[in-house]
Amino acid sequence: MRIVVVGAGLGGVSAAVGLHRRGHEVTLYERGAELREAGTAVVVMPNGARALNTLGLGDYLHARPMSADHGGLRDRHGRPLLVTDIARAMRTVGPVSAVSRAELHRALRAPFPAELVHTAAPVRRLEQDETGVSVIADDRPVARADAVIVADGIGSKLRGLLFPRHPGLRRIGRMDLRGMLPRPAGLDVTELLAGQLVDRRTGAMFGLWPVGDSDLYWFTDSALCGTPPGAEEARRQMLTLTADWHPVVPAVIEATPPADVYVDPIACLAEPLPSFAIGRIALLGDAAHAMSPDLGQGASQAFEDAAAVTRHLTDAGPADVAQRLRRYDAERRPPTSRLMLAAARQSRLTSLTGGGAWLRDAALRAIPSRLATRALVALWQAD
Repeated sequence: MRIVVVGAGLGGVSAAVGLHRRGHEVTLYERGAELREAGTAVVVMPNGARALNTLGLGDYLHARPMSADHGGLRDRHGRPLLVTDIARAMRTVGPVSAVSRAELHRALRAPFPAELVHTAAPVRRLEQDETGVSVIADDRPVARADAVIVADGIGSKLRGLLFPRHPGLRRIGRMDLRGMLPRPAGLDVTELLAGQLVDRRTGAMFGLWPVGDSDLYWFTDSALCGTPPGAEEARRQMLTLTADWHPVVPAVIEATPPADVYVDPIACLAEPLPSFAIGRIALLGDAAHAMSPDLGQGASQAFEDAAAVTRHLTDAGPADVAQRLRRYDAERRPPTSRLMLAAARQSRLTSLTGGGAWLRDAALRAIPSRLATRALVALWQAD
């Protein structure tokens, strides 16, 4: 069966490899000039790793499990608010991996034949009929497919064409700042690893994850008014905002060169899509269910999508596509819709200020670690 995958991010290449290995004739179209993934790091949760395992793509993560004992939420000084036993959770449901986004992308795309990839090929629209889908790039048909998987990211143009009445993305009034760097010599970061600090005065947040034995991945979430500043200005703003936080926070931000800092306004879908499948076309990853990053499930859910669409299209013929994609939609849309709402609730919780934040902190301190760990296990088991 002829299948076109539009978008060569982490989810798109995983789906392309999975479908190719199932014997389908797969072609991958990417609007960028190169087949690569830019950015810092990505945290893959156990459910995401299990999905990659089913595609035969789990080896890279298996070799890079995260080493951390405890996580959870802390106040800006690093004092615990909600403690999770990460080591115990990982023993229960599998390891978490924080890895270089670029390296993971290279590992995932490696099995896919280079001659089946078309770069600098933005797909403008899809025209489907009873027998297939015409893929249109640069105002001309470039392919004819029995099925098309749309994985063109959070800013998906095809999603807007497929669902013209959907409100699309909305910004939540917050900014994401992130970076990756070698561990600074003499800086003890152990107690803050795999956790997040929140500031009830400003609603700002800082997270820190180990990448291998020698690197750190950090990210912040803070209020945004207007247009996001450039990396250097955003970095200066965060240094000012976190000057009186736990000393690790400003030290890590300051040690990261501006060229290695990424800034984005945080956005998500205004509401869940009415379907992930329209006839012979299915959506995957952020194109289908862009959510705020508060639960760290974005990449893992894309991997679950890739595994599910591969499974549903295994052994399918052209006449089966629409029915098989409806099954994919029935499997993947309900859990991702729930996660979108849960991520939005988590965002509101961590960005509270004033009296509401004081009550939040008091309530979090009252939750036993075993219950917090149990909730973490439940999140990681979602698939």
